[in-house]
Amino acid sequence: MVDSDDDEEAWTTERIDAEFPLGDGNAETEAFVECPYCGEANEISLDPGSGADQEYTEDCQVCCRAWLVHVRYGRDGTAEVELERGDS
Repeated sequence: MVDSDDDEEAWTTERIDAEFPLGDGNAETEAFVECPYCGEANEISLDPGSGADQEYTEDCQVCCRAWLVHVRYGRDGTAEVELERGDS
């Protein structure tokens, strides 16, 4: 167990910035993207807790083909989402 005085000292501004790098906590948690295969719009969930730069695979909700998803969060919590075909 951590002493309460130690705990207060541990939560410096620098540590808070390091632990919560996306600013005020209003990071985007969803995005609309267009499937690079079928062209249909899909709503995807985003997880800001997985880091400022992410890369993962996800399937189209319409044609079920795999995408490579790139998510990049700005300091203000906005997400830039890019898709690539999974077979590239």
